[in-house]
Amino acid sequence: MAVLLTGGAGFIGSHTCVEFVMAGETVIVLDDYSNAKPEVMDKIKEITGKSIKGFRVNLSDEAPLREVFKRNEIESVVHFAGRKAVGESVDMPLLYYTTNVSGTLNLLRVMEEFSCRKIVFSSSATVYGADNEIPYREDMSLYPSNPYGQTKAMIERIITDLCASDSRWSAVLLRYFNPIGAHNSGLIGEDPEGIPNNLAPYIAQVAAGKLPHLNVYGGDYPTGDGTGVRDYIHVVDLALGHLEALRYTRENMGCEAVNLGSGRGYSVLEVLRSYEKTCGKKLPYIIAPRRPGDLAEFYADTSKAKKLLDWEAKRSLDEMCQDSWRFALNMYKDLIYSQTT
Repeated sequence: MAVLLTGGAGFIGSHTCVEFVMAGETVIVLDDYSNAKPEVMDKIKEITGKSIKGFRVNLSDEAPLREVFKRNEIESVVHFAGRKAVGESVDMPLLYYTTNVSGTLNLLRVMEEFSCRKIVFSSSATVYGADNEIPYREDMSLYPSNPYGQTKAMIERIITDLCASDSRWSAVLLRYFNPIGAHNSGLIGEDPEGIPNNLAPYIAQVAAGKLPHLNVYGGDYPTGDGTGVRDYIHVVDLALGHLEALRYTRENMGCEAVNLGSGRGYSVLEVLRSYEKTCGKKLPYIIAPRRPGDLAEFYADTSKAKKLLDWEAKRSLDEMCQDSWRFALNMYKDLIYSQTT
């Protein structure tokens, strides 16, 4: 029986795929490659020594999705697929509601049809919103402040109601915070199209000379240095959290929401300084206007993850930056070499 990873070639999905395979799981990857590259599958094979079965499918189309279930014995699903940029969601809310919510409904219908009732859902700390105290706890009310967060909260509600209606379902809703870093092989990491929306790949491209400077969105937040504070977590720690969540669904029924984070916050400038230490040079930045929908600060209470899943983040901010830079050196080696010759 296999585990289906929707969006399994993406940043978080690919690292989870590696950790699942290394733990002995049989994995099938489903991805439409709208935010990932097909060659990632070759990198996963290089890391693990195993070929992974993959299908190019968009969740908006039920027919090919159903075919994947027909042709494979799928025991459970880890659901990453969806759009994920806060700013973009503010500009294009209909795209986010259609892709994220409708795509998940299609997936759940097909899962039910094939009696596959175990799911780990890739949710987000953005479901908490500005009206909750820090650190965020899973028993708090949800106040998402942007369409992206709203889609995650809606999907959580759908899965929660599904589990309540049918005791055969088991689900873990993983509310994770800000994943950065890369696999320590340097072969897979965060490689977005165009200008990165996330901090670490943006800094990496500045360090590699691909971008002239880092835009720091907001320098007047009520934080220690005026820049936004986030709970950054190494993507490999995050991937291992998915493995523990999957194991939990096999032994327990019902639905649980669980934070995956480091349990502390780092400012944008703290991450920048750690990256400078890693790459060995000062990196230029400018303070830009705040982005709509961004919050000043948030980080996780991680005690439930420790109690329920026996999981906790272990890798430091410096390790996150070191692994991110190792991947960047691999990605941009020709550009970096041209600047030194």
